[in-house]
Amino acid sequence: MSERIAIATDTNSGIMADEAARLGVHVVPMPFVVDGEECFEGVSLDAARFYELQEAGANIVTSQPSIVDLGVRWRDLLETHDAVVYIPMSSGLSGSCETARGLAEHFEGRVQVADNQRISVTQREAALDALRWAREGRSAEEIRARLEETRLDASIYLMVDTMDHLRKSGRITPAAAAVGSVLKIKPVLQIQGEKLDAFSVAKSVKAAKRTMIKALARDVDERFGGVENVHLYVAHTNREADALALADEMREAFGTDDVYVDRLPLSIACHVGPGALGIGCAKRQG
Repeated sequence: MSERIAIATDTNSGIMADEAARLGVHVVPMPFVVDGEECFEGVSLDAARFYELQEAGANIVTSQPSIVDLGVRWRDLLETHDAVVYIPMSSGLSGSCETARGLAEHFEGRVQVADNQRISVTQREAALDALRWAREGRSAEEIRARLEETRLDASIYLMVDTMDHLRKSGRITPAAAAVGSVLKIKPVLQIQGEKLDAFSVAKSVKAAKRTMIKALARDVDERFGGVENVHLYVAHTNREADALALADEMREAFGTDDVYVDRLPLSIACHVGPGALGIGCAKRQG
């Protein structure tokens, strides 16, 4: 490539250190405060332990990477690369993107922070797109601009097993959570661009799956021109067997084997709790 560019993202993409090394992507662990103690996803806190603590009632809150630590990481990368393209989680879900953009101003243009408005599997896809563009010889500025131009070329729908964690995180009111629990309603959420919003409700897991698949099929056809133009995903919080079964349903519904399965990032798990199932897509980029 004409310019040695490092592609970096955070663990909200689902990319942990081992996979990052295989892919050639650099990853920043996202911090969490668990009962007053700072932990780092993929370093001192893995998903299994996170869910154990969450189900035991631990007080878990998300945090941002330290500005000092992030600056050190970028400086280290710039010792061996000409520029860094950094892809944090969506600016609509965390202040970490804005913090990173402010920090990048001190690097004289050598660090390009992309407000890609993605998270989880779609953020991972953006990092893979950026990596490919870097290998094709695009500049850091071009890659950042392309990531921002294509930020809405993705869609996620998410079924939540319980409303308790949405209530705790302030996403819904205690009254709504109480009614939902009594009626055993399954909320279906959506991530379109920068926000996590309510989309629909269903009376059973089966109905929620139908709602999500129908909504995603509409996006695939109307927004992206057909299944041949997208990558499909299933994501979950501590529900791998059900996620694999849902992936089979997706393959049958959409007529393709291109369905990638991963867990949702812990930053989303903080809000939705264990037992969530999601599906999504991202447009194939040239």
